[in-house]
Amino acid sequence: MSDRRLLLVHAHPDDESTATGATMARYCADGASVSLVTCTSGELGEVVADDLAHLRGDPDALGEYRRGEIRAALAEYGDVRHHWLGGPGRWRDSGMVGDAGNGSERAFAKADPDEVTRAMVEILRAEQPHVVVTYDEFGGYGHPDHIGAHRAVMTSIDPAADPDYAPELGEPWQVPKVYWATLPRSILKQIEESGIENFEPYTVPDEELTAVLDGRAFHGTKVAALRHYRSQVDLDDGGFFASMVARPEFAIEHYLLVRGDRGPGTGHLNRESDLFAGLV
Repeated sequence: MSDRRLLLVHAHPDDESTATGATMARYCADGASVSLVTCTSGELGEVVADDLAHLRGDPDALGEYRRGEIRAALAEYGDVRHHWLGGPGRWRDSGMVGDAGNGSERAFAKADPDEVTRAMVEILRAEQPHVVVTYDEFGGYGHPDHIGAHRAVMTSIDPAADPDYAPELGEPWQVPKVYWATLPRSILKQIEESGIENFEPYTVPDEELTAVLDGRAFHGTKVAALRHYRSQVDLDDGGFFASMVARPEFAIEHYLLVRGDRGPGTGHLNRESDLFAGLV
């Protein structure tokens, strides 16, 4: 294993590239060990490409297709080890808040918390990450599966370090630093100016952010990865998301440290520019 190990936990294929793609690209380029956990295959995602219309209304087919999309996307970053939480297809996309999918017995939103913890602990002990990244407690924008991914991480950190918890899952491992990927409060002005309605992401006051990674050197890689998600995004339609992705600033990614010791930073806000700051 590399002497610097990063693990990211996301809900669906494409989430990793949208929220943390530049971070993944940077650390792959730096030679760090990068691994990703995806909690569902995104079977209930909205299919935006008309030539993929046959996938609409067919969750199993869409899930299989999106598993192919994520394989192609991760190849853009380099050597990323990928895990499906509980195995491919163990838990299904729950859909947005209030959707019928929330109540499905196989939905990630209804997953047995103990089973989820065991699955995550096994990965944490196998990967032994120094840094873990997931969503804030609101899941970024309230999606049940994003909140589920957040809970999966936050309920597993302590058991993973406990030698008395499920020793059959591997040697205990204490994760030194846990971050939530988040957005600065200042982005709300951009959303308001764009005219988008009913989108209220969780944000953090700009001055409270712990780390800001300027990944503009990896903007092209992040966009290339997102282009593999044709079922979910159209980067050429001229809409708000496409316009946002096209800007180099889309590759500046923001984090809040929630467990572990803050490392040395820069500027008057002492922000870290490296998630491994302060670690040997």
